[in-house]
Amino acid sequence: MLDPRILSEKRDEIVESCRKRQISIDVDAVILAQERHSALLTELNEANRRRNEHQKAGKRKLEPDEREQHVAEGRRLKDEVAALEARVREQEGALQKPLRELPNFIHPDTPEGGEEDFRELRRSGEIPSYDFEPRDHLALCETLDLADFERAAKVAGAKFYYLKNEAALLELGLQRFALEVAMQAGFTPVITMDLARPDIVEALGFSPRGEETQIYSVADHDLCLVGTAEITLGGMHADTLFDEDQLPIKLAGVSHCFRTEAGAHGRESKGLYRVHQFTKVELFAFTRPEDSAAMHEEILAVEECIFQALEIPYRVIDIASGDLGAPAYRKYDLEAWMPGRGEGGDWGEITSTSNCTDFQARRLRIRFRRKDSKKNEMVHTLNGTAVSNARAILALLEVHQRADGSVAIPKALQPYVGREVIEPR
Repeated sequence: MLDPRILSEKRDEIVESCRKRQISIDVDAVILAQERHSALLTELNEANRRRNEHQKAGKRKLEPDEREQHVAEGRRLKDEVAALEARVREQEGALQKPLRELPNFIHPDTPEGGEEDFRELRRSGEIPSYDFEPRDHLALCETLDLADFERAAKVAGAKFYYLKNEAALLELGLQRFALEVAMQAGFTPVITMDLARPDIVEALGFSPRGEETQIYSVADHDLCLVGTAEITLGGMHADTLFDEDQLPIKLAGVSHCFRTEAGAHGRESKGLYRVHQFTKVELFAFTRPEDSAAMHEEILAVEECIFQALEIPYRVIDIASGDLGAPAYRKYDLEAWMPGRGEGGDWGEITSTSNCTDFQARRLRIRFRRKDSKKNEMVHTLNGTAVSNARAILALLEVHQRADGSVAIPKALQPYVGREVIEPR
């Protein structure tokens, strides 16, 4: 959420952010609602001041007729304050919904445009060439007996899956390996809940309700299944005031992730690429405002370290403005080369990292206080995927497949999986 006190001052920047994100919001209407709310607060404060002065005046000795007038005036002032408080609450309710619809500002270097208008920053690794016809991960899972989509569909529906044999070991090994890399970079490992309250989900910038939601809600409970540990890690310090020397706080959270994936169709979304449930190691950081840009690069470096060690070719892209989520000030994606994607292979998103500045922290009321200062400031929050297991397994199988039908396991992962190769059955 944007700071409501700066809406008028930053009006043109907010309008520009909405334009670049390709969303339509009446910014001036939100500003007007904020000004009305601010005017009512001023009126309420003045009414409370008059009431307090009146109460102080009543402490001196009054004649009976004066006392009666004083009591009557006290009732009037009390009713006036109560009426104003009701109007403030009503106007605050009218303000909150449109205020929450305003997106974050956009980094000046973010490319403008839609999904295909990203800027490629760099590549790592060579796109593999094969002296045989490479198979996609669906074919590899079937021949190597690594996953069962058909039986999973009978039990839970489409876009669910069983992982079997070495794929189950890869699932566990990837978590442990990613945590090890994150811990070496100073991140504290955390196992988070898979459920969160809707107000926490919404505070992190996810919509817990409505047709466009990607969030599962639990019937008859005020709880949602999380789509990412970003929700539970961010909510972990809601309503917290940090001392400056406590920052940065760097967390690596492991959770299951649940997404409805409404409207996701097509060959490129089949198999493990787009599913309703998967396990993820998520990186999350709370920083001072002046440190968030550097932390964004640090999180990206951890992600790159992981996929370089997994020997998976990838590229880093700077996401275009129209493809940014509302909380993101700037976002990088890692796209891995997937030989089975499309005709002849293609890039597919495998991790991302976003700098959300103070957008989430304001909703969550997460602040810090500098040394020798009495002023509280909002922290900045950042998130990034260390490893999303389903897509990582997909990339590992397709990139490291061999002509004899086996799949090599990268050296960095072998100690965590206990295998050097997945042999044909």
